[in-house]
Amino acid sequence: MTTETFDIAVIGAGMAGASLAAELAPYARVLVIEAEDAPGYHTTGRSAAFWEETYGGPGVVPLTMASGGYLREHGFLSPRGALSIATAEDRHKLEAYAESFGAMGIHIEWQSRAAMDARVPGLRPEWAFATWEPDCSDIDVAGLHQHYLAIGRRAGTVLRVRARVSAVEREAAGWRVVWGEGQGAGAARAAIVVNAAGAWADEVATLAGAAPVGILPLRRTIVQLRTDPEALADMPLTLGINGDFYFKPQAGRLWLSPHDEIPDVPCDAAPEELDVAVAIDRFEHVLDWRIAALERRWAGLRSFAPDRLPVYGFDPVREGFFWFAGQGGFGIQTAPAAARLAAQILLGHPDDAMTAGIDRARYAPSRFAMAA
Repeated sequence: MTTETFDIAVIGAGMAGASLAAELAPYARVLVIEAEDAPGYHTTGRSAAFWEETYGGPGVVPLTMASGGYLREHGFLSPRGALSIATAEDRHKLEAYAESFGAMGIHIEWQSRAAMDARVPGLRPEWAFATWEPDCSDIDVAGLHQHYLAIGRRAGTVLRVRARVSAVEREAAGWRVVWGEGQGAGAARAAIVVNAAGAWADEVATLAGAAPVGILPLRRTIVQLRTDPEALADMPLTLGINGDFYFKPQAGRLWLSPHDEIPDVPCDAAPEELDVAVAIDRFEHVLDWRIAALERRWAGLRSFAPDRLPVYGFDPVREGFFWFAGQGGFGIQTAPAAARLAAQILLGHPDDAMTAGIDRARYAPSRFAMAA
């Protein structure tokens, strides 16, 4: 088995691994190791594909807002708008939401019932209150992912697919990473190993002799519906203030999620019939539309650290082991700023215009060691 030598080995070629590798590539010889047949098979390829500034909560907002300019400049965002809706019983939650995120500089407007009906025809009468976020956008997820892969490729990054990592061993001069079996086996040496393995992040940490931080994979379900009336192309992303559903139009169909977070194990996630039924039931309590057909269903894993903030930085104990994980459902919309920030931390570079004002310590893996 030939052992190649690199400066940095990145484990995982989803959005996290691809974006960070692209940021590192101008400064180092980078290897990206992907277990599946192609990059982006799991969470990246199953995204609901929107950029919504409040998504992920206040701790994620700085990363999302810092990423917006890059995504717009490179043509990965298209206008959508987001409508958060509430019943009279939950009006206070909507008020708190608007006040909290409005104070962070997010553009949020209150909507009349007439404005709600104009944006989403067929809302049932009990949904009487709404806020509007005009800056919410759709993301070209596949385009963004390929953009980062292409940057890395042009800079000499090496990508290995069908390469499930089986060993991450510390050596005197760095690390030796082993993957695959038989004729597909391979190995590489690198001074630094980056853990961008998504739902498998704690498993990779264990292989490397680092303490897991408690990354938990949570399953989310999405279904595609054909409805009567047909979902109009300019309808907004519509979200319940209790975080129990969202839906958006997609090529004449409707993408709907029950906003579920079902604890799971690292796997090729599949939707459960109960979760699909819950999604449809919640939808029918929001709109008076008829569901003509359930055309598709899928699920993905969103991986969270215990405090639901991402984990960026060197492990506090295991030298040369770098975390880039725990990016929940917000990893795509924060990819530009997250990758830039992580690369700056890894390389010892200062902040730039994109990352200025983002608190690095907030996302450091050392916070879990201090909590213990």
